[in-house]
Amino acid sequence: MIELKSPAEIERMRVAGGFIATVLGELAKLAEPGVNLLDLEHRTRELIRERGAESCYWDYAPSFGNGPFRNVICLSVNDAVLHGLPHDYVLRDGDVLSMDIAVSIDGWVADSARTVIVGTPADEDVRLVRATEEALAAGINAAQPDNRLGDISAAIGAVAADYGYPVNTEFGGHGLGRTMHEEPHVPNRGRAGRGLRLRPGMTLALEPWFARTTDRIVFDPDGWTIRSADGSRTAHSEHTVAITEDGPRVLTVEP
Repeated sequence: MIELKSPAEIERMRVAGGFIATVLGELAKLAEPGVNLLDLEHRTRELIRERGAESCYWDYAPSFGNGPFRNVICLSVNDAVLHGLPHDYVLRDGDVLSMDIAVSIDGWVADSARTVIVGTPADEDVRLVRATEEALAAGINAAQPDNRLGDISAAIGAVAADYGYPVNTEFGGHGLGRTMHEEPHVPNRGRAGRGLRLRPGMTLALEPWFARTTDRIVFDPDGWTIRSADGSRTAHSEHTVAITEDGPRVLTVEP
């Protein structure tokens, strides 16, 4: 079932989203050559504890994971794109780092991801990150009341096609609200005019992610980290969006 949220409940989700945006903004500044991924994990833990928020990742145990997740942020580097397990890795000049975080504040969840280039950017990496950001903006623009879920997926997929990037549909966006993952699933490729009708009160995490030259994925031995099957670099952008009578409202932005 899909739970429609009231304007007051959407506002409570926006509080969580604003906090997440602040955290990602700070981590983006900290992500420099020589910084260990574990330092970013520990700083995120501090910020969550200071705010009195609750990590949605800690003890998360989906069917594909290798035991419960015991971190508060996903940090994925270069060919890793989703569910990256923070580990003892020192960032290098030119690394592509995707950061994904979901928290609950007062019982309401928001979820967001951002990809940054560490140090000196390569043109092809800038292009890849920009593609995910433009695809996210297109998906948000399509999240209009009375549109269809397929309109969002088609908008995201069209940007990927324009850039020449393949699209994986195994992992994509999702509903959220009181919990991190709710119905519906939002693929990053689809057909316009098809699927569930979008209604005010629906809240969705839209998250285009692309690998440069493949739509196939592989899992690390840790059971969590997802990589491009051919080792090509990846990027990931995500916002939590509420569908309102006046159109889409992005909830994961700084107040």
